[in-house]
Amino acid sequence: MTAKKKEESEEILPHKETKEEKSKEPKEPVKAFFSKERVLTESSDNARELYNQSRYGTLLDDGRIQLSLIEATYLIEKKRLIVYDSKDKQIDFDALFKKGQKSETNFWVKYSVFKDIRNRGYIIKTALKFGADFRIYDRGIKPGEDHARWVVFPVHEGSSLTWYEFAAKNRVAHSTKKRLLLGIVDSENDVTYYECRWLRP
Repeated sequence: MTAKKKEESEEILPHKETKEEKSKEPKEPVKAFFSKERVLTESSDNARELYNQSRYGTLLDDGRIQLSLIEATYLIEKKRLIVYDSKDKQIDFDALFKKGQKSETNFWVKYSVFKDIRNRGYIIKTALKFGADFRIYDRGIKPGEDHARWVVFPVHEGSSLTWYEFAAKNRVAHSTKKRLLLGIVDSENDVTYYECRWLRP
């Protein structure tokens, strides 16, 4: 088993350009509401475009999009979403970020990896059913069109993994026929990726 550092290589997560930052003209932010640790958008063309074009959230039968706190926080930061509470008071980035920290362990580490991957132009989704934090699709691939290429485990640079935990993560990737990435987040929220593979002698 080997670990290979990944930074700006062509094969793994190339470039830090984002398609979303290159949009020709700014779009009106989608309106959404926070309720019970989830965020639901209005039913609108702009909301559905978040799902159809970039696969944010889950499309519900009534046309609304259910977003995770990480997705909603990112979209607020990108000025593509405005979130309101039950009293119709706007929730800003800092307030939603704090809600995420209260409800999810290592929220800021996971958010740093999510943001970095999205900023590179990839679709990243949760991967809880695979036993990982996230799964990443190749550029140009949307969930449902093909399988994810990587499973990702965000890790803070100051944390440690036992050999058993590390091996377990490798087994998850191997059993789901995906590549394993460790996203190491430093104190400045910069992310470095290490791809780990099983090798047969």
